[in-house]
Amino acid sequence: MTTFDLLVKNAFLVTPLGSKAKAGDKQGEVFMMPEAMIGINKQQIAYVGSANQDYHGDTEIDCKGSVVTPGLVDSHTHLVFGGWRSDEFDRKLKGESYLDILRSGGGILSTVRATRKASFLELEKKTRYFLKLMFDLGVTTLEAKSGYGLDYENEKKQLLITRKLNGHPVDIVNTFLGAHAVPQEYLEDRKAYIDLLCETIIPKIKAEGLAEFCDVFCEHGVFSNEESERILKAAKAAGLSLKAHVDELEGGQGAQLAAKMACVSAEHLIAADDAGIEALAKSGTIAVLLPCTSLYLDKGYARAREMIDAGVAVAIASDFNPGSTPSPNLQLAMNLGCLKYRMTPNEVLCAVTLNAAASIDRADCIGTIEPGKQADLVIWDTLQFPMIFYRYGFNQTGAVIKKGKLFRWRRRK
Repeated sequence: MTTFDLLVKNAFLVTPLGSKAKAGDKQGEVFMMPEAMIGINKQQIAYVGSANQDYHGDTEIDCKGSVVTPGLVDSHTHLVFGGWRSDEFDRKLKGESYLDILRSGGGILSTVRATRKASFLELEKKTRYFLKLMFDLGVTTLEAKSGYGLDYENEKKQLLITRKLNGHPVDIVNTFLGAHAVPQEYLEDRKAYIDLLCETIIPKIKAEGLAEFCDVFCEHGVFSNEESERILKAAKAAGLSLKAHVDELEGGQGAQLAAKMACVSAEHLIAADDAGIEALAKSGTIAVLLPCTSLYLDKGYARAREMIDAGVAVAIASDFNPGSTPSPNLQLAMNLGCLKYRMTPNEVLCAVTLNAAASIDRADCIGTIEPGKQADLVIWDTLQFPMIFYRYGFNQTGAVIKKGKLFRWRRRK
């Protein structure tokens, strides 16, 4: 007789397989097994297979046929911020653009002022609340970008909060986004701010172990391709892995830059052109797409279907932030992935598990349900896999298992 710490029984298992991002036709390949059994020991998956009467658990969960997938990975969030931007909502409804509001001192700069003003404890409390919401929605790992400090001390404040909250219970991967905008005090001398980023702040962020990745908002009116390349080169020289916000609002060959710089991921890509998609496919850079941003800004949607067909590995994330996506609901992004990107449920599942994990360099330990992987699972409140993507507007998780520990068990009737 074999005994596990935790045994999940009678699961309708649905999972991608492997430890690398899936592209093209392979993105839609998932493994399905009804009446599956998952044995967990010491926070890791030890067994995945058919039912075995000789297998028992110190704790056992009978899923009664419910769908079980890997824990969701939200690979693009702006988790720590002061204030909100509801005062700008009416301006958006009247037709002011995202960049117009930024140029007037609002947008990101408004959140920078609020974040600088907020204390560490205030921001920590707010961030804990967001993490609870996201965890209840099935997110077991996420990426958190800074970018609302735009000076060393306030960027550090954001990154220290997410480092402190890492693993309670959501695993958090830190990204430094000091190049989110040019701060108010440097608007008349943007080169001086870029010099400060490249020569002082980025090396200090790496030396203090505050972030694993460096990102840049490469967009007309924010940071040019030339400025973004300089920032990314400085980050690479410092030893940080690279990401890039590109082609979000206007096409500007940002995808090509991300590919040229061998970024792990290129993010947004609403306005990416054919050449950009081809460059991403050749470089292996993962496309992190953010459909809730398109919805909220009333913009077009990234060409996900064409990217997949061209051989680009696609991930989907929430882009939770106070301006362009004030919602932490990755399940809504999954719905939109099917409805607006025309992706299949299989492809979307891969996009928020294995491919999302790969976009934060975690595909070797999370993103699938296989022996040796971390025991992060979602038990869904349905017997039918497509139902997760068909229904929207409410939380469909029945339970979340994080590192082998059961949370939020809501038994399906």
